[in-house]
Order: sequence, then C-alpha cells, then structure tokens
Amino acid sequence: MYQTAERQTFHTDSADVVGLLCLQDAMQGGESLLVSTVTIYNEMRKMRPDLVRLLFDPIATDRRGEIPEGQKPYFEIPVLNWHAGLLTGIYQRQYIDSAQRFPDAMRLSAAHVEALDLFDSLANDPQLNLSMRLRPGDMQFVYNHPLLHDRMGFRDWPEPDKRRHMLRLWLSIPGDRPLPDCFRQRYGSIEIGDRGGIIVEGTRLNVPL
Repeated sequence: MYQTAERQTFHTDSADVVGLLCLQDAMQGGESLLVSTVTIYNEMRKMRPDLVRLLFDPIATDRRGEIPEGQKPYFEIPVLNWHAGLLTGIYQRQYIDSAQRFPDAMRLSAAHVEALDLFDSLANDPQLNLSMRLRPGDMQFVYNHPLLHDRMGFRDWPEPDKRRHMLRLWLSIPGDRPLPDCFRQRYGSIEIGDRGGIIVEGTRLNVPL
C-alpha cells in the first residue's frame, strides 16, 4: 500500500510503535488519519454486540509473499484480542479479503463480512477519527496496538526533488504491553523489547541514514 498514491485503509503495522519523519509533503492530500481500536470496539458493543464477538475469532490475513520460513502464506490472528486486561488489535482489511484465495484458509461467513464492514465504517467515521497533515520536519509516533492508522490519497509534485518523502521506522519498545501467543505468527518473537518487523529468507537488517 505504501507504493501507491491512492488512499490506503485503516490498518496496523507489525511493530509496537510506528514512526514517521516527513522530509517532503505532497503537493495535495496525503493527510494522516488515526482512530482508536478501543473506541470502535465500544461503539460496536453498543450497536451490534452479536457482530463484535466475531472479531475475536481467528481470521486469515494474507502475508502477500512475506512468508517466514516454515509459516503459512497467511497468519490467523483475531482482529481483536483481550490479553492481560488490554484490548489489542491487528488489522488489514484488503489482506483479510485476499487471504480467501488460499483454499485452506478460514472462510469468511456473511456475518464475519458484516462485522468487518461495520468495523471499517466506524473507523472511517469523522466523528471518531483524527486527521493531521505532516509538514517537513514533523514527526509522528503511533502506538500500534490500540490504534489504527491510514493515509489519504495524494497528488505529488511534478519535480522529482520535491516529491513526497517520508521515512518510516518500526520500534520495539521496552516495558510495552504483553501480546497474546498467537502474535508469534506475525511478529516471530513476542518478547517485550525484541519483537516486530518482517523477517524472511534473505533479509539483511540495516538502517539507511
């Protein structure tokens, strides 16, 4: 999704904290959006408690080719997870939908689709989400586990040296919340302070400056 100027959708990344540094903003659009997973959960409980329960079922999410050794081409983690008294979310709707291409993946029932549609609708409610525009020099740090983030579509500058440029950083932080065991499918390790990222065959860890 980060390779297109089209609108993304609300989702989580594979890290405790997602950092962005704006080096150059787009000519038009590209606003950053945030919404609380806990708020969506509370709204769904009031509106459709029958549907919100389905978001705690394991659900197949496509890895889109980023497959760790010995793992399936998709992971099966509920969208919502109660663990150690905290609600943690993991979500990417397009990848949930595309996981249906795998014949052994859990099938989405009509009720599951309805639950996901309501989840998306609430995430996109401007009364619930927050929009901001990052300007050159601005930094944003998003706590990934109880928040979803999104990015509006944008129109870029015609000059190559003026085009939108964001540096993204995934952080694993000390003292963070514990994660349920099912997150090992996505994070590899769920050890606090040493988890997250996407490690596949041939990965070389580096920090370009």
